[in-house]
Amino acid sequence: MAAPPVVIWEHEVARLLQFRDLIPRLEEALGKFSKRDSAEVIQPVRTTVPLQKHNGFLGLMPTYMEIDGVLSTKFVCFYKREEGSNLPSTQATVVLLDPEYGNVKAVMDGGAITDMRTAAASAISAKLLMRPDAEVLAILGTGKQALSHYNVFTEIFSFKEVRVWSRTRESAERFCKSVSGPVKPFVSVEEAVRGADAIVTVTRSIEPVLFGQWVKPGAHVAAVGACRPNWRELDDVMMKEAVVYADSREGALTESGDVILSGAEVFAEIGDVINGTKPAHREKTTVFKSLGMGVEDAVSAKLVFDQWSAQDRKL
Repeated sequence: MAAPPVVIWEHEVARLLQFRDLIPRLEEALGKFSKRDSAEVIQPVRTTVPLQKHNGFLGLMPTYMEIDGVLSTKFVCFYKREEGSNLPSTQATVVLLDPEYGNVKAVMDGGAITDMRTAAASAISAKLLMRPDAEVLAILGTGKQALSHYNVFTEIFSFKEVRVWSRTRESAERFCKSVSGPVKPFVSVEEAVRGADAIVTVTRSIEPVLFGQWVKPGAHVAAVGACRPNWRELDDVMMKEAVVYADSREGALTESGDVILSGAEVFAEIGDVINGTKPAHREKTTVFKSLGMGVEDAVSAKLVFDQWSAQDRKL
C-alpha cells in the first residue's frame, strides 16, 4: 500500500529550492523538451478554464518525464488585477505522482516554485543570449516575479546598475529598499530601459509598456508577463525588430499576445540553443518570450521532493 502523500508548505519549498541547484537541472530539462525526435518529455500546452466572475483563469499543466521518472501537474489560478490590488495575481499548487502506480507522492505549494523556475528560465536565456559585457539591468514590475528575477540575475551576473520601474514611485522605492545592491527606482519606463543591456518585463499589463524604439541594439529582453493571447507587454516594433526565442514555440503561438498580435516569428526555442541546433544571436537584439511550462514545474517539484526526502532520512 502506498504511503500517504506528504504536504510541503511554501516556507519549506522556498528553503529547499535554491537557484544553484535548480538552474542546471532546468537547463537540461529545457534541452530535452526541445528534442522533437525524443519522447523523454510529454507536455501538452497549458489547458485554461476561464473564471469570468473573478476575472481570471485556472491553468492545468501536466508533464511526464519518462527517463527521469517524473509525473506531475500544476494547478495555477491567475487573474487580471487592477494596479494597487492587494489580491494575489497568481496562486499555484504542484502535485507530484508516482508514474508507475499513479498515486500522489507529494502536494506542495506552487508559489515559490513558479517564482523561482520562471526567474531561473529567464536567467538561462540571459546566459545564452545576453552580451557577456552587460552592465545595466532594468526590471519592469515590482511583484514577486520581479523580486525572484532580481535575486537570480544579481546572483549569477555582475551588473553595475539595476533599474526598477513601477507605475507608482512608492512601489519602485519600496522595492529598492527591500533589496541590496546598486539598485535605483524609476517612474518612467523609457528612462529605465534606455541604455539597458538586459530588460525583464514582469508586469500585470495587458497593453504594451515596452516600446522597441527605447531599447538599444543588442539588448536582451526576458518577457515574462502577458500570458494570454490578447495581453501584451511589448509593442510591434520590439517584437519584429528582435530575434524572438520562446520556452515553447507551440505555447507562444497559442498563448502569447506579444507573439500572436504582432505577427512576429519565433526563431527558436531556448532549448534549441541549449542543444546547439539553433544559434544564439548575442550580437542582435533578442527577446525570450517566457510563458512557463509544466516541465519547469516538474523539475522543480522533483528537486524539492528529493531534498525533503533526504532531510527526512537524516532525522
